[in-house]
Order: sequence, then structure tokens, then C-alpha cells
Amino acid sequence: MTNNWKHYLITRLRRLQQLPINESWLAKLIVAMLAVVWAVITIMLVSSTLYKVVMIGTAIILLIAAAIVFTKASKHSDYKNDQAAVVAAMIRSEAVPLVILDQSFTIVETNESADYVLGFPHEENIGSYFFNRVDAGSKAAFQQLVDQALQSGEATKQNMTITHRTGFPLELQIVCSPVLKEEAHSGVIIVMHDMSDRKRNVERIRYMAYYDDMTGLPNRTLFQIRLAELLAAAREEESMLGICYLDLDRFKLVNASFGREFGDMLLLQVAERLHRDLQDQHFVARMEGDEFAIIFTQIDSELQLLERSRELLKVIESPYDLKGFPLHITASIGVVSSSMNEDDGYSLFKKADMALAKVKESGKNGCMLYSEGWNNSSLEHLTLQHELYHAIQREEFVLHYQPQYDLTSGNIVGIEALIRWNHPERGLLSPGLFIPFAEESGMIIPIGNWVLYEACRQNKLWQDQGLAKVPISVNLSIRQFAQDDLANSIANVLKETGLSPKYLNLEITESMTTDVGHITRCLLAITSLGVGISVDDFGTGYSSFHYLKNFPIDRLKIDRSFVRDIKQDPSDAEIVAAIIAMAHNLNIQVIAEGVETQEQIEFLKKHNCDEIQGFFWSPPINSDRMEQLLIA
Repeated sequence: MTNNWKHYLITRLRRLQQLPINESWLAKLIVAMLAVVWAVITIMLVSSTLYKVVMIGTAIILLIAAAIVFTKASKHSDYKNDQAAVVAAMIRSEAVPLVILDQSFTIVETNESADYVLGFPHEENIGSYFFNRVDAGSKAAFQQLVDQALQSGEATKQNMTITHRTGFPLELQIVCSPVLKEEAHSGVIIVMHDMSDRKRNVERIRYMAYYDDMTGLPNRTLFQIRLAELLAAAREEESMLGICYLDLDRFKLVNASFGREFGDMLLLQVAERLHRDLQDQHFVARMEGDEFAIIFTQIDSELQLLERSRELLKVIESPYDLKGFPLHITASIGVVSSSMNEDDGYSLFKKADMALAKVKESGKNGCMLYSEGWNNSSLEHLTLQHELYHAIQREEFVLHYQPQYDLTSGNIVGIEALIRWNHPERGLLSPGLFIPFAEESGMIIPIGNWVLYEACRQNKLWQDQGLAKVPISVNLSIRQFAQDDLANSIANVLKETGLSPKYLNLEITESMTTDVGHITRCLLAITSLGVGISVDDFGTGYSSFHYLKNFPIDRLKIDRSFVRDIKQDPSDAEIVAAIIAMAHNLNIQVIAEGVETQEQIEFLKKHNCDEIQGFFWSPPINSDRMEQLLIA
């Protein structure tokens, strides 16, 4: 009897293991009841104490074993539930086109993305034969793909063509994975990637990388690639090619006057003319902004290249119609040929750029052929620009000072601050070697600001040491003078250094007086601070005496070119005498610079010049020597 019950319970346990996942709680209840019945029967029917203990222990062990089995079954069931949820989410997903086929390749399920790719509604896809969606030329490849997936049991992929509902062929990448059910193949899952969109995106990226989006012309990148190819071909054929670097003159004026929309319309018309009117042996690219580059092949000589460049100018000069507004515009062209065998594409284009810069400097509206003699000077300019930038960062500049003397008493009545560059390799450089380039490059603004601050700081330091209180003169650059906040900047420097405004004198040149409105506003703002104003190098420019009458100017500095030949050239002597007389009539003091001889001193005294500055009494000296002069 005992053995029969044991056999019955084991049979029930095996059946309970096969219960559905959602009935696990019922299985646990039945097992618990059987264990209790087992224990009761053992107590009532078994008389032997030893058998009772064994039978009750067996009931307890069975109960524990059943609990462990059903716990694992529950976890396995939860895992299967998770897998089912993941599969359901993938089918609902629109990120990847997904098709499920049975063993006969009938569509069992699709997601919305797959319906969109195939072009059929969901209800028409379900139950249809997938082979009907495959292009005739790809049916064999698809069959081979499926067979390979079923044989290997792993996912396989291949590119093939699927026919859209509209009949349009789509190039897709098909990934085929077998579906296993109870260790047997029940179908396949198809994942599709649209290669057509990918190809279109790749082509779009390629277009954006090599072509200008607005004009449709090749861009700088493609120009450099094409130039290298054409240059290599020309070398093999022992022929010549030429480069024309074209820039529209005053194009910014078009944008400023009519807006960027008109500017873009003009660029489109220029690009169309360049592409249309040139011969077949050319390559046109838009480099940037209003700059275009043209490669001419099969050039016989540099003279022929120049002729073609002039033809380009005529093409550009024809009037344009911008929304009914007629517009005339010119261009500048830098030209270079491949006559130098050692030049690569990069160096050729660099030379064309240099030639274009020369045309711009010469007044624009023309073309110029590159000359090998320019190369060294351009390299020197680049080197100087690089060194100047580092000089500002490393504070390599120093100030020297030249005293200004009262011509009657011989006392120091002023000091001019003069910048020097303490070059780490070339030594102490005078301003004439770097200031013009600093003006051109715009670096004169930070340099000028440093000079102003350092001069004020040094003068205040001398005054704090109990030395003579005299004004210090600082030269202003035309670029500094163009700043709207110049007066505020000067006021801030005076405040930071603690120097009284009456001990600062700013020197401007005659060329700054061309913009009457701006010069008047600036000078009035500066003089309202209490700062003095001098006109430097007077006599070399074209200033009107009317300006001197109305501007708040304290003194004139006669240029050294007139003072130098004052005894040898009667004309210079008359000019100097006239400047002194005119200035005194306007209540303006006069200082002569570049005084080097006693004869010059006597002449200036005779004509009542107020002050002098020059090597006769002192050249520019460093701060220590200047301090000694102030002490004396």
C-alpha cells in the first residue's frame, strides 16, 4: 500500500510540472495537501515508530522538492514572459522593418515599418506569399539566403531588390534569421534595411563635401583635388595649365546696400556666367564668399593665360539685373601658370592668391601675373606677423624717451615716448621696421594701448619720485583714433595709473584729419578730459588751415624733413618760417623735431620757434637715463 501511494504522488508531481505558468499557485496547494494526507495516513495506519518517522520524513522531503521545482519553473516562466514581451515590442516597433514568415514563406506578421517599405496595408500583407514581393532577378538569391539560414541555424544577410506596391524597385539589405520551435524550424524572421535611402544620404554627404550648396559649383576641396589631377596630367603631357583666382570688387557694398538676398542673386549670376561663357578646357569652383577660381588647361603661353583672364573681366563687367535694378560690378584676378616644375597644387594656388592681393593693392579691376620676385617679401611679412603676435604675448616691447626742450631756457618741457621692439634674435628694432605692418594687420591697437598705459605709468612713477613734472607725449595710430570709445579708454588709463590729464599729450598725424566730423567729436571728447593734442609731422599732409583753426590743437610739430635742410634749401626755410608764423597767429605752440645742428638752432630761434626735439641735445634714451636727465 505504501509503495502504491508513493508511485501515485510521484506521478502527480510530474504532471504538476506540466501545468501552465499561471496555475503554479494551484500546484503548490495540491502538493501541500498531498503531503498532509501522506502524514495523516502514516500516523493512522503505520504502527511501527521507525516507519512513521521514515514516512513523515519522506512527506517533508517531497514537499520541499516540489517547492524547489515549482520555484524554478516559475522563474523560467517569467523569463519566457519577458521574451514574449520583447518580441511583441519588436513587432510594434517602427525603427526596423520586420516580417515573420512561416515554413511556406507566407507572411505571418509585419510591423508598420515593413508595411511602409513594401507599400501594402497590413491586412494585405498578412497571409500573402512573400516571394511575390521579391523582384524576379532576386528570387534565386532570396531562396539561397533562406536555405543557408535554415541549414546553419544562424542569421544571414544579402542585398537584393524588393518590388514596391507601385512597381518601384527598392534595393534592400535582407537579414534572415530562422525561428526554432521545439528544436525544429517553424519559419524565418526577415529584417530589412533600405539601401536606397542610405545611398541617397551618402550621395548627399558627398555633394555637400565637394560642391557649393548655393551655386552648385565645385567647392575649395574639390578644386584642390581636381587641380592636383590636372597638374599631374599636364606634367605627363609636358603642357601648361593656368590658375585664375577671381574676387569681386566691393561686393560687401552690395550686401550692405541691398541685403544678402541681392548679394546671393549676384553670386548666382556670376557663377552661371563663368560656367556658361568659358570654353570646355576649364574648371570653375567657388572658393568662399565672392571668390572664384578657374583652372585653364592646354595653355600655350602666359600671354595667352593673361588674355583669357581679361576675357573673364569682360564677362564679369556686363551689367546685372537684380529684381529690376541694373548693377555694374568689376573683379580682380590673380594669375599664375604651372611653368615652375617644382610647384604643386597648393603652392600654385598660394601664388595666385598673392597675385590677387597685388591687384587689390593696385586699385582693383584688373589682372596680374604672379612674379617669382614676390615670394620672399610675402614670406617675410608672414614671419613678421607671427613674431609680432608673440611679441605682444611675451611683452617684448620697451619704451625709449626723447626729451623736448624750451628753445629759450633750455629746460625740459616735455618727453616723447617712442616704442622699440626688443627682438630675441635681431636685437632692438626701431618702430619704422614694424609699426607700418602693425598698422596694416591691426596689431597696432593692442600695441598702442600698451604704449599709452606704460608711458602714463612711467611718468607717474617719476613724479612720485619727486622729479620734474612734465607732459609725456604718445603717438596715436589712425586705427586707434577710429575707435568710438577712445576717450573712455584714455580716461581709464589715467585713472588706473593715477596720472593727471594735464601731463599727457597725444600726437596725431595730418592724415587723421580727413574725416572732419569724427575728428571733431574725438578731439573734443579727449580735450574735455584735460589731455593736450599735438599734430605730428606737420607739413607732409594735406590738412586745411581751416581745420587747425577749429580743432582744439595745442601745438604743431614741424616734420624733420623740413628742418634737416633748413640751411641748404631756401624753400624749406620759408616753409618752416611760414608754419611758425601761422601757428602763432592761431595761438598754437610750435615744436621742431629732428634738430641736429647749431645752425638749425639759430634759425629756429630767429623765427621764434617755441620748442625743439632732436639729437642736438638728446637722442631717444631708456628710462634710467631719462630719469638722470630729469634729476639734473
